[in-house]
Amino acid sequence: MSLSINRNDHVTPEAKREVRYDKISGNIIWYIVVIGLSAAMLLPLLWMITVALKSNNDIYHIPPEFWPKEFHFENFILGPESINFARLFSNTVVVSVLSTSGSVISSMLVGYGLSRIHFPGRKLWFYLFVGSMMLPGIVGLIPLFHMYSDIGWYDTWLPLIVPSCLGNPLFIFLARQYYMSIPTSLDEAARLDGANHWTIFTQIMVPLTRPVWITMIIMAFTSSWNDYLNPLVYLYSDDKWTLSLGMATLSGAFAGVATTKWNLYMASNLLYMLPPLIIFFVAQRYFMQGLGALGSSARDK
Repeated sequence: MSLSINRNDHVTPEAKREVRYDKISGNIIWYIVVIGLSAAMLLPLLWMITVALKSNNDIYHIPPEFWPKEFHFENFILGPESINFARLFSNTVVVSVLSTSGSVISSMLVGYGLSRIHFPGRKLWFYLFVGSMMLPGIVGLIPLFHMYSDIGWYDTWLPLIVPSCLGNPLFIFLARQYYMSIPTSLDEAARLDGANHWTIFTQIMVPLTRPVWITMIIMAFTSSWNDYLNPLVYLYSDDKWTLSLGMATLSGAFAGVATTKWNLYMASNLLYMLPPLIIFFVAQRYFMQGLGALGSSARDK
């Protein structure tokens, strides 16, 4: 006769209650820490909102008042109007969408070639792409400026868009690592059905790699949307400026900090922040899946 022993039979009710209380107290402490950290991170955003709703004189009130006495919603109209927000917004959307599309598509194609197509020097090219991530972008700024000026690209959007279409080393690395986690048997089965590399890439790989290319879209769009240095260097005409340059003029970067109207600046800045935030919150599930899958594939290697 076999006897099954349940360990819980030897635990007293007092011990069970003690364990349950320990778990509850541990959860309470954890929630308090998370709420405290979240509040600390959200406090600057809440302060921006309150400043955007105040008059410029109330901002300098001592002691500072967190809650506005009067709500000035007109700041969200006067601030954008002072920098021609609509025009700069449309410029930024065009540049960001084109550069993001070119960067993601080219990086996915290169990553597919490095992971699925066998050719001489494949590993060498991969190491070169990874090694190029160690170089800061500022290193090539002066020679690139001379090159773009010589070919007539100065004061155009081309220096902000065309380089992105040549691939991003970080995105190539992410795509290649994700492709390596997909079984090659899918490729072999597709080839038996007469599929070529383009069919395999578009019909099989793109749907399977949705988390990673959505992750790339979020990262590329945010980087392009917030880019300040490249538009500052390559754009001269104010009708071609992006929002980052317009926000710099509103903050007094070109006229002195003393002239800054912080209520109008904060109101415009909140509108400036909205597109990346919306994209992230809409696609955050795929973003976390992409990062998680990349981490698991790295451990498997």
